[in-house]
Amino acid sequence: MRKILGGVLVVVAMLWAGGAEASAHHKRKHVPALPPIVVAHISVHSQSLYLTVNGWPTGSWAVSTAGVGYHTPRGTFRVQRLAKVWFSKKYDNSPMPNSVFFDGGIAIHGSYHIKSLGRPASHGCVRLHPDNAAKLFALVEKYGRGRTQIIVTD
Repeated sequence: MRKILGGVLVVVAMLWAGGAEASAHHKRKHVPALPPIVVAHISVHSQSLYLTVNGWPTGSWAVSTAGVGYHTPRGTFRVQRLAKVWFSKKYDNSPMPNSVFFDGGIAIHGSYHIKSLGRPASHGCVRLHPDNAAKLFALVEKYGRGRTQIIVTD
């Protein structure tokens, strides 16, 4: 009787383990990314950032992208990291409030050089008025980095 009961337990354990393996395998399947909720479209030509949330226009703000001799990367990006308070390690410890990093050290961030907004002036980042940078930062925090898309076009 013990042998039969032991055999049944082994079979049940094998079936359970196989089910768990199948379940674990199922969990590894690729799940497509959810569509972005927050989209920040930066036009280098017009030196503007057009913001939509859930497809609705939410803001249109002047920016400063890369000045002569520097480059703002073009393409479609996801947010890599956020920093409420950041100082540039490369450029004289310049303040970069409400930084939304999207390509290594390149970020959309607030700038106190407000008079240069609307024309190329940065070292590659996308500068915004500090108030607008705070609004964008709050939206990215609210909806998540994975639900935010940054598009930089000529």
